[in-house]
Amino acid sequence: MERCESGLIGALGHRLWRGPALFIEDTSFGEAVKSETRTMFYVYILKNSESKYYTGMTSKPPEARLKEHNSNANKWTKNKGPWGLIYAKAFETKKEAWLRERQIKKYKGGSAFKELIRRGA
Repeated sequence: MERCESGLIGALGHRLWRGPALFIEDTSFGEAVKSETRTMFYVYILKNSESKYYTGMTSKPPEARLKEHNSNANKWTKNKGPWGLIYAKAFETKKEAWLRERQIKKYKGGSAFKELIRRGA
């Protein structure tokens, strides 16, 4: 992996590191306090009325991302909805979510995917 100003860059060019924690001033104590930024990442699976599936990853809440898909804001799901959220899982790091998304996409509708859908729904 390469290292750049903004963090680690993976083999496919994805930014895997969100950066250092922020320092903010806590006004109640008058001193600088280290505060971690907590951005969660989600892997989600959508299903439409034709039983087609879409797997994605986002830093937004999955319900907000679902609204975007249903408003035709995504070129892969445009005019193929309405979509319903059938699976979502939270991860603390972008890398973990990205790796899980890749794993699910490699299932390609096989028995592991069907089991995941069955348990998630």
